[in-house]
Amino acid sequence: MITVSKFRVVAMVFCLTLVAMTFAPSVMADDWNKKTKVTFSEPVEIPGVGAQILPAGTYVFQLVDSPSNRHIVRVFNEDMTHVYATILAIPNYRWRATDKTVMTFRERAAGQPQAIRTWFYPGRQWGDEFVYPRSRAVVLAKEINEPVLALPDELATSIVAPVKAADEAPAELLAAPVVAVKPTGEEVSAAEVVVPPPAETEELPATSSALPLLGLLGLLSLGAGAILSAFPKRSS
Repeated sequence: MITVSKFRVVAMVFCLTLVAMTFAPSVMADDWNKKTKVTFSEPVEIPGVGAQILPAGTYVFQLVDSPSNRHIVRVFNEDMTHVYATILAIPNYRWRATDKTVMTFRERAAGQPQAIRTWFYPGRQWGDEFVYPRSRAVVLAKEINEPVLALPDELATSIVAPVKAADEAPAELLAAPVVAVKPTGEEVSAAEVVVPPPAETEELPATSSALPLLGLLGLLSLGAGAILSAFPKRSS
């Protein structure tokens, strides 16, 4: 026979389980897609056909789910009702993580919008190096006197084309050949631009998984069992 106290314990554990099932997936998803709200005080350039400029304002950067080592970044307006760009990015590494979002830019002459280069999420050493259409990469490389990641111009329309499904990664971008363009116009390996990880780093961070949630539910179940076993058994 279950006493009132036992019933309350079971009800409490059941409610905690429901809370975990309700909130854990959204927290993991937000962490994986690295949804980040950024406010620019000045216009900035992002990859696109020609020079694609974002006016000063607030924007949302978010990763699109992709099983490859290519990252697709989507840029939205502040309330996420409009997609400005769908951008190919290559994983890049930094030696020290920070507790804040870091975006780096390619320094250009005064009066010209700075061109976005990398995006690092708080607490992560892996980030994203943005890839520009080749014709634009050539211009930027000459202006800043350093190599810029590039992909063929014919795929540029895929970069800026909005995609309706938030988790849909354009196949053209995932398969696009990526190189680095030097100030001379010479193409070299993209590895000359992105920073390689230290030798002990063997793989990129894993994508979101249900394992943490399953582990939490398992702990809750064990806890419930331990609590119930502490009550003296009564015969009916």
